[in-house]
Amino acid sequence: MIVIETLLCFFALALWVPVAVLFTQVVMAVPGYRARPMPAGRRPRVAVVVPAHDEALVIAATLRAIVPQLLADDRLLVVADNCVDDTARIAAAAGAEVLERADRERRGKGYALDFGVRELTRNPPEVLLIIDADCETASGTIERLARRCVETGRPVQALDLMLSPAGAGLKTRIAEFAWLVKNQVRALGFHRLGLPCQLMGTGMAFPWAIINDAALASGHIAEDLKLGIDLAHAGKPAVFCPEARVTSYFPATAQGISAQRTRWEHGHLQVILSIAPRLVLEALRRGDRNLFALALDLCVPPLALLLLLVLTVFVACAVLFAVTALPLPLWLATAALAIFGLSVLLAWFRYGRQVISLSSLVYAPLYALWKIPLYLKFMAKRQVDWVRSRRDGN
Repeated sequence: MIVIETLLCFFALALWVPVAVLFTQVVMAVPGYRARPMPAGRRPRVAVVVPAHDEALVIAATLRAIVPQLLADDRLLVVADNCVDDTARIAAAAGAEVLERADRERRGKGYALDFGVRELTRNPPEVLLIIDADCETASGTIERLARRCVETGRPVQALDLMLSPAGAGLKTRIAEFAWLVKNQVRALGFHRLGLPCQLMGTGMAFPWAIINDAALASGHIAEDLKLGIDLAHAGKPAVFCPEARVTSYFPATAQGISAQRTRWEHGHLQVILSIAPRLVLEALRRGDRNLFALALDLCVPPLALLLLLVLTVFVACAVLFAVTALPLPLWLATAALAIFGLSVLLAWFRYGRQVISLSSLVYAPLYALWKIPLYLKFMAKRQVDWVRSRRDGN
């Protein structure tokens, strides 16, 4: 029993790391954020790269939101990557320069971005922005990102939100809330502490010198997360810019939602297991506050998985207590569960009430249980290649 008690104490204490990071981020985000004034001075010349793979259904709307924000010397470049639909034609008709790329062996967003950046080396911009082909870019976002990028000399990440389509079910609305916690609440909490954020894949701006030297040509399933870590390791962690915003919608089909969640969560878990421990040690060795903060942030798994882990350890400790009356593991697990629950409630009260009702949020544990097969698949046959999510049955 001593061995079991020791193991459960260890697991409960290990959970305190992601739970404490989550709680700190949420508490710091609760007061909200007062928007910074637009940085003064000349707006730098930008190039917007839009990687697109069979995005004929959405590319026109995406470009319509971008084009009015561009100046005469700016460039809008769509990389039509291995497309078999009308993406290239629609993008050209909307006023974008179009590069068509065909390489069935080297597939993925990273390869498409590298292809676009290499094209821009002939006449490089001051700032390069990356916006996904299914995103709506809020007015003023490109100017804010570009100016902030020059001001800091670092990558800048806009607020990236995923919304539920009309008529979405409970699972999708819970997923929208979880996305909001990850990309808005947690990022804002660290931002208020003067700490960097992870790159989120879209709504990203880079000084040209940084992105031109970055290793982009990769089919990594979580290429954005890895890029942000690589840049932070090089001393250029990303800055969060909540005044800039890009939004997109969850896929309307069950197949699309499943593919998207598998890609995101398997990619995140792969990075946690392969990079996070080494990153913590490297940050401590270098005494790098920003790198250490990103390593801790990386250790927070997807919200549903963290809930499953906390509940599993809590139940195991409760069973041990019922059999042996050993209280310490149960105290540790109960405290972790309570702090996790408080974090979720605070995030919901301050930011999530417009997304989901409290009565619906109560079903979050069932949502977490529904995702168990996804996590079991990660252990048995994890996804390692980039796969586009299907939209509207397309």
